[in-house]
Amino acid sequence: MRKYGTCFFEQYAQISLSALLGGEFDGLVNRDRPDLQSGNDRSMGIEVTRAMEESKTAADQLLKEIAGLTHPDGEREDLEHIIENGYAYGLGGGRYIGAKELEYWELAMPLRRILESKISKAGNGFYGRFDRMGLYIFCKDPLKTSEAVKTCRYAMSLQKYMDIRYNSLYLSETSCLYVCNLDDGIKDSARLVSLPITSAQRHDFYFRALRRQLEESELQ
Repeated sequence: MRKYGTCFFEQYAQISLSALLGGEFDGLVNRDRPDLQSGNDRSMGIEVTRAMEESKTAADQLLKEIAGLTHPDGEREDLEHIIENGYAYGLGGGRYIGAKELEYWELAMPLRRILESKISKAGNGFYGRFDRMGLYIFCKDPLKTSEAVKTCRYAMSLQKYMDIRYNSLYLSETSCLYVCNLDDGIKDSARLVSLPITSAQRHDFYFRALRRQLEESELQ
């Protein structure tokens, strides 16, 4: 596995996109620069990253105390898997975090700075050219719709004069996926869609991503 197990999150992202949006996301494979790409062509590329507000990082020391735990009502088998593998994204209503995931989040930039970094890299050709490009951001803290709208507007302002742009922005928090169309000529009222993620779906996404990670590690 890559350091900090980032493949887990990339696979979680692909599974969630495929389940919630279907179609063109079904065939995305885990690669690099960007992290998810269409299998046999350059039709789609999606970079996967994470963000967490700086003010929350210092305050959330509780995360370290509960690292590796799952929801108290979870099945024993689930608990053993999570402790063994160190991941808990999306489980327990977002209240619990795995030990490996904690390392992943501690390296996160706040949302504004991660947007600036990833959009600049895309514009400079770091991820190459694709027919459509997306940026998928895991947000550890809940986002209000108004905050998601502001985030989309900021992303659009950053890449306004760039030749290579992201067409879509995906803001994933544990109970919702915000999908924002960053293309020109879209009415603001139709630009952002909020897709709820149920507890059962979070559980499903988590274990499917974990199984993929374990299967790939066994093949190496």
